[in-house]
Parts: sequence; C-alpha cells; structure tokens
Amino acid sequence: MRRMDNPAPATNPACVVNCVWYDGEGRRHDLPLDRLGEMLASDAPGFAWVGLYEPADAVLLQLQEELHLHPLAVEDARNAHQRPKVEAYGDTLFLAVHTAQMVEGQIRYGETHAFLGDRFLLTVRHGASLSYAPARSRMEREPDLLRFGPAMALYAVLDFIVDNYVPIVDEHRDSLRKLERDIFSDTYRRAIVVRLYDLKRDLTYMRVAVSPLQDVLAQLLRSQAAQGLLVREEVRVYLRDVHDHVLRINDTIDTLRDMLGTALSVNLSMVTLAQGETVKRLGAWAALLAAPTLITSWYGMNFAHMPELEPRWAYPLLIVAVAAICIGLYRLFKRARWL
Repeated sequence: MRRMDNPAPATNPACVVNCVWYDGEGRRHDLPLDRLGEMLASDAPGFAWVGLYEPADAVLLQLQEELHLHPLAVEDARNAHQRPKVEAYGDTLFLAVHTAQMVEGQIRYGETHAFLGDRFLLTVRHGASLSYAPARSRMEREPDLLRFGPAMALYAVLDFIVDNYVPIVDEHRDSLRKLERDIFSDTYRRAIVVRLYDLKRDLTYMRVAVSPLQDVLAQLLRSQAAQGLLVREEVRVYLRDVHDHVLRINDTIDTLRDMLGTALSVNLSMVTLAQGETVKRLGAWAALLAAPTLITSWYGMNFAHMPELEPRWAYPLLIVAVAAICIGLYRLFKRARWL
C-alpha cells in the first residue's frame, strides 16, 4: 500500500509525494516539479526537498537533468536492489539505506535512496517504507534547524529510519521473554522451536539491514565531500547521535541473536534430558516385570521332578518371594530416582 505525505500539487506526477522549497527562514513553499530547476538556478535562499515513491523512469530522468545527478547513481535508485552505502559523485552525495516495518506480524523491508546536494535533497522510496511526513513535520516545527540546509533534512530522514527499527527489536525481545517460560516447561512442543527459529531468522535479516548503516553514517561523517558545504559541523553533531543509536540497536540485535541461539540449545538439552528420564523409567519398569517373569517361567517347563511343587506351602511362598523381589527392586530404583 502506498503511504502518501501531504497532497502534492496537481501538476506533479503521482509518484512525487512532495516537492517543497524551504526558504532561508525555514518556511515551506509547495513547488511544482517543473519549476524545480528554475528555483535551483535562481538566487533565492533555501533548498528543495523532493520525495518520490517508486518513481517512473521519466520522473527520474527529469530530475537527473535538473539536479545534474550522475547516471550511475540514478540507475541505482531505479533498480532498488542496493546494499547500504554512501558514494560521492562530484558535489552530490548518494546514499542507499534499508528500511523496515511490521506488516501483519512480519518484517517487511524496503529501500530509500537519497541524493544530497548543496541546495537540494531528493529521497526515493521503494517497497515497505513509511512516509517521511513525520520527519518533514518535525523539521517544519523547528525552522531554525532547516537553516542548516538539506543536510539537516537528511538527518531527519535517517533518524526516522533508525527510530523505526526500535519497535521491531523491542517486539522481538518481548517475544523471546515470553518463550523463555515455555522453554523450561516439562512438555516438549515443536511450535516453540519453530518460533525460536523464526525469531532468529528475522533478527539475522534485520542485522543485514542495520549493521551496514553504521559504516554509512561513519563514512558520511568522514567524507571529504560531506565535510565541505554539504554537511556543516552543526549537522554532523546530529548525525553522530543517529550513529550512536544505530550502534545501540545493532548491539541489541547481536545480544538477542546470541540469546536465541542459547535458547535453541537449552531447548534441545531439555528435550534430551526429558527423553533420558523417560528411558530410565521404562528401563526400571522393565526390570520390575522381568523378575517375576523369570521366576514364573520356570514353572512352564514340563519337568517331572520339581520338588518345590509338592509341599502345601510352595505356592504361597513363591508369591511372597516374587512380591519381595519386586518391592526390593522398586525401592532400589526409587532411591536411584529412576522412578
């Protein structure tokens, strides 16, 4: 389902979620896409923030021409199967990051590609990606931040993406805590193992999306292009905060993955122990039944001279002997905790 920001001007294609010009005071002005090149070429203070969702090729080609984007970067934004990365193309930075959101109890992944220039920020969303309307609204509530240029808008987008990782990780942590009680139950349930595996698989995929973002932010902070006019020192302070959040989320994912691996091992050990206890009980009962079976089987042999058959007390004595042996074995196994 496509998630839209505030309605775009009628002159813009449907894939253009927003095309906005923020002036030197941080005030918002909706802008037709056809006038984007004109505004960038003018001396008007401010910058443009353009948001696209699964754009048509014609729109990307138009923006490539108006924003002077590198063809390789545009090709990456069109294909939407990129690893998280940051690359410099002249005076423009290109970023690719993975997004995640919960859809019907499952994690769905998408991609966001961002082009950062001196006077523009272009974001291209693909797949499962929430609208960046909250990030845009946050910046518009603090127009003083927008005076730092499009890099501050990029910070808002990255911070929004990272914040959306947190509830997913928290939900998996809560699921693991609930499963821990079932792991140590006396009854083996296959559904527990399946659920543990599903959680570990989800966190592994999650780590693939989150872990490279650490390098993306680190490169963005160290990039010579970023340290020029694109990312001012005031903005790098905010980006370092996002980097810290990513580190914490990645550490949490690694911890949960380790705990899930341990939980799988513990569950397997508990099942093995339960099977061992069952085998011991079966062995004890088999020994208890073997004693009377062995004794009574003697009397199934057709021997003519069996002296213990003739006395009157032979039958009661045999019963007492068998009972005494069974009771002795039972107490022995009970003391050994086999029963």
